[in-house]
Amino acid sequence: MKITRIETFLVPPRWLFCRIETDDGVVGWGEPVVEGRAEVVRAAVGVLAEHLIGQDPLRIEDHWQVLTKGGFYRGGPVLSSAVAGIDQALWDIAGKTYGAPVHALLGGPVRERVRVYAWVGGDEPAELTEQITAQVEAGFTAVKMNAAGATSPITTAAETAAVVARVAAARAALGPDRDVAVDFHGRFTAASARRVLAELAPLHPLFVEEPVVPEHGHLLPGLVASTPIPLATGERLYSRAEFLPALSAGIAVAQPDLSHAGGISEVHRIASLADTYGAQLAPHCPLGPIALAASLQVAFATPNFLIQEQSRGIHYNKDADLLSYLADPAPFRFVDGHAPLNDAPGLGITIDDAAVRAADRSGHAWRNPVWRHADDSFAEW
Repeated sequence: MKITRIETFLVPPRWLFCRIETDDGVVGWGEPVVEGRAEVVRAAVGVLAEHLIGQDPLRIEDHWQVLTKGGFYRGGPVLSSAVAGIDQALWDIAGKTYGAPVHALLGGPVRERVRVYAWVGGDEPAELTEQITAQVEAGFTAVKMNAAGATSPITTAAETAAVVARVAAARAALGPDRDVAVDFHGRFTAASARRVLAELAPLHPLFVEEPVVPEHGHLLPGLVASTPIPLATGERLYSRAEFLPALSAGIAVAQPDLSHAGGISEVHRIASLADTYGAQLAPHCPLGPIALAASLQVAFATPNFLIQEQSRGIHYNKDADLLSYLADPAPFRFVDGHAPLNDAPGLGITIDDAAVRAADRSGHAWRNPVWRHADDSFAEW
């Protein structure tokens, strides 16, 4: 079996899909994307495809080594994301070839269902009680929310109080038996994060995500020591090497993204590394159906898995949603806030090829917003 064609599709709302076809007619799908830079990743996939055409798709590990290390310059979000989508598609082909789900190829399932959470509140959280009530009624046992919008370098008393009030409202709506995770989104300095974490501790968040930007990862040990709240990070870390300092700092939850951190191959290894530090895995995934399907395959085979993000109804999905490009939505019919074990071959989903090709004809040019403080200086989004 040889790879004969590699295609990419720029599909709304902000995704990039990759299709790998073989001479045996087996097709695999992946989702290589950097949100806001999808066109750049598309070009990177095109360059990496030069190595793959004519090759055996089942030599997944060898391809991963060459694609990540064969160039003198390595790493970074664009290259790692391009490799991630290709890797997902190769695992999809392998599963379909062997007639097994990817989780079986990773060692078999360690659980019968995967807990998932829903997003509430948008970029600048509002109307939380109504949104959380709707998610609870839909069966979810956990939600995640942004802590705040643009935040001062040193949070004011009013800003701190507003964050606490929002999380308190979420806790009141959820009760003590459901969970709320709080995303700081790298919008806080370390000093502000310490201040806000101290106020949030009594509300018992499941975790606080990205308390500081990844380039301030050297400050994580002090933040971990300052709070009883489990800290999470990783959506902007792309390899085991980049996760090692964060895990050494004592983070409780590692959050690699299957579309950014080298795909199934590398995230499976990141999970094992996290396990040696007693950390849990909660893959980042505010993306499309292929990224989620890949995430779930890893989740089913990972002993130290905690919970899975998913984008159903997320505020970014205005022109298409998680189910828009699926021939059958059944794999993403969550039951009581969980995704049931899926034994379908490969990634366990069937992509609607015609819908993807039609969407690619219009494409998209999604860009994240650029925020500014009141004095017009740059603010972290």
